[in-house]
Amino acid sequence: MKNLILIRHAKSSWEAPLRDIDRPLEQRGIMDAHLVATNCVKYIPSTFVVWSSMAKRASETALIFAQNFLYPIESIVFKEELYTFDENQLEKVIKSCNNIFENVILFGHNAAITDFVNKFGDIYIENVPTSGFVSLEFNTDDWGKIKKGKTKKLIFPKKLK
Repeated sequence: MKNLILIRHAKSSWEAPLRDIDRPLEQRGIMDAHLVATNCVKYIPSTFVVWSSMAKRASETALIFAQNFLYPIESIVFKEELYTFDENQLEKVIKSCNNIFENVILFGHNAAITDFVNKFGDIYIENVPTSGFVSLEFNTDDWGKIKKGKTKKLIFPKKLK
């Protein structure tokens, strides 16, 4: 079995005139990330690897979740190719994962995340919101061969408030 947890970065700020990749989290995003992280701890496998987009908002979200999971922040793998809004690029990155990893937690961007979970999960989701948590399970031992899996858990900040 392969297990994939996709987490969309938390709400980011548009206040400063920055490049998209450099936008930080806004206060609501920080609060929502902590809220979701504390509510999803019981759904996190005992061993896992964390991958994150290099965008500031995704990496800040990954750091918040890592703190809540007691995961060493220096173990987070920041991948340039996860700074994508395209599901096909996201799929390519996920399918390239080393098969020694059974469980991957990935922090990324929309529309790639929503499109990926709708292609590979068994529950249609109109939109994975910021700080949204989606857990998928695949009945294979090879990341390169994942196909339609099972949507195991959804945690969205609005449902927790």
